Amino acid sequence: MKDNDLSRRRFIRDTSIAAAATVAGAVSTKTLASAKPNSAKKLDTSKILNYNPKMGYRRLGKTNLVISQVSLGGHWRAPWRDRSGGWWWGEFAREQVPQDIAKNRTEVVSAAIDAGMNYLDITGAEECLCYGAAMNRRREKMIVGADDSKLCPRRDEYCNVRSQIHNVEECLRHFGTDYLDIWRVQAKMDGTNTDADVEVVIEAFDKLHKQGKARHLGMSSHSRPWAQHVIEKYPQIEMFIFPCTAKTSEKAKPPTKDNIQEVDNRYGPDKKSVFQSLRDHDVGLITIKPFFGGSLFKNHGKVKLGVGSKEDNELARLTIQCILNLNDAITSVIPGLSTVYEVDNAARASYTLPLGQTAADKQWLESITDEQWANLPPQYEWLRDWQTV
Repeated sequence: MKDNDLSRRRFIRDTSIAAAATVAGAVSTKTLASAKPNSAKKLDTSKILNYNPKMGYRRLGKTNLVISQVSLGGHWRAPWRDRSGGWWWGEFAREQVPQDIAKNRTEVVSAAIDAGMNYLDITGAEECLCYGAAMNRRREKMIVGADDSKLCPRRDEYCNVRSQIHNVEECLRHFGTDYLDIWRVQAKMDGTNTDADVEVVIEAFDKLHKQGKARHLGMSSHSRPWAQHVIEKYPQIEMFIFPCTAKTSEKAKPPTKDNIQEVDNRYGPDKKSVFQSLRDHDVGLITIKPFFGGSLFKNHGKVKLGVGSKEDNELARLTIQCILNLNDAITSVIPGLSTVYEVDNAARASYTLPLGQTAADKQWLESITDEQWANLPPQYEWLRDWQTV
């Protein structure tokens, strides 16, 4: 075994012990309820970024950041294009953001700030460029989590400390900032990153954190067992990002011969919900893919001008509410928002959450969700792995 591998293992062991001790000390000074990711403990609204009394806010686990229940996802579709025209992202010539895209993102970010949203999630260089242009001179108005999908540890050649430091530094350069609130690392979609890969990320974060370039460490994954394994093993991970939809439910029963939920999950305890792992380790959760990548909507991919259809707006609002009500481990839902009207509608999901949903609303949502779930496009079939979490 190479000396640097031994050194890294010692480093991870020492930082794991320190992180666990910090969490244990923090929990020991609190009640059990307040140690949960989202307890009923009253928040100090004077310290909440972009506070809007109509918006709900929740604590993001041991980051201790307070995040709006609905926040801004990085992915979005230019509303003036149909789906055949593709999503907006791609390579911009000379890293220059087209004027129409910059205008759209600036308007959407402004509407999000006014609505009380305070978290922005970014997963690629072009998103960094777009939102960097939109956030011009108002960096402090959003808690920013970012990573570059082309430089992240989804590629084996980048699973080293030097490459991951470069990953973050490129995010900073493209966004036009000198720090990330959260480095939200993107793991391989199939869950094949090794523990050594995770430890590379932790070591890179430690260096970046000491330089003031990254304040908190999070991970995102499309693999449920792998996500649970990382949450359980590494106390350095402060928050996680994974999919939740209106079809998601918490694992309630252990597998039996009549109720087999997982045959070979490769990682993680097969009898324990990922939500319980999040609660046990005080790891915050931000959820993605609430609308099945847009395929929840029957007119998905068509040009969308103006306020959109009443049916789509109601479906989006009720879906977000369903996810927010799913589990107290959930901090925020981050839909991709293409227009200021979509921002306003998504914010209303939080504004009206205390009112509850009528029986008719629930039945209508369930009917449409079941219909679209049965017809998931091939690229989103993997979401079925997140039905029982």
